[in-house]
Amino acid sequence: MADPTPVIDDLCAESDELDLIVAELEPEQWTLPTPAPGWTVAHQIAHLAWTDHSSLLAVTDQPAFSRAVEAALTAPGDFVDNGAEEGARKPPAQLLADWRTGRAALADALRTAPEGARFPWYGPPMSTASMATARLMETWAHGLDVAEALGAVRAPSDRLRHIVRLGVRTRDYAFGVHGLTPPFEDFRVELTAPSGETWAYGPDDATDRVSGPALDFCLLVTQRAHRADLALRAEGEDADRWLDIAQAFAGPPGKGRAPRGESA
Repeated sequence: MADPTPVIDDLCAESDELDLIVAELEPEQWTLPTPAPGWTVAHQIAHLAWTDHSSLLAVTDQPAFSRAVEAALTAPGDFVDNGAEEGARKPPAQLLADWRTGRAALADALRTAPEGARFPWYGPPMSTASMATARLMETWAHGLDVAEALGAVRAPSDRLRHIVRLGVRTRDYAFGVHGLTPPFEDFRVELTAPSGETWAYGPDDATDRVSGPALDFCLLVTQRAHRADLALRAEGEDADRWLDIAQAFAGPPGKGRAPRGESA
């Protein structure tokens, strides 16, 4: 069984990097709009804090998490936005403190979770490593939205390997959530890491193949960029279809981002 420590460490590093961007913001900067319609910088951080809290309940208090899921089912299309809106109304200092406290508590809980544990979630149950990977993915993706709103630049790191792996593993989920039958054969995925290393998945002799920068693949599977704006190459009909529908997150298909120069 894989040791979850490296991905937990990378989750903390990703959160700390985002923290550096928002730690010294002026109050008015928290209200700047981000690429997510209706969401400000405060909404983005509030969403991360809310999801960290939900994850902590899933790891440490499953009856409380079950009650939270039941509450979410009363507003299945709105509970994520409602959680972000509630947090965004807090004073920035309180919101920042809550996010810091919550993510630290979650990291501690994940580090001390029993080996082989699985935790309930809004989608399929997750292992410790999967929970940490999902949190890293969201922290990175929402961090991109925050950085864009503030005009900040976040250099990609090899922490993206966790998001790449998640994006590859959720291939069949992406087909299924679109009402499509997943391909029977595995794909070959070869991506260039920010460090220049090649990350490869699937059989070398696969007919369907995907290649390109790892950053672009992560932007695609988190729906932070339109495929037309990315340097990803697909070989094979099924691989080409996958790049049109790929998503590494649970839930219904998102609208994604419009190509550059077009309205969302």
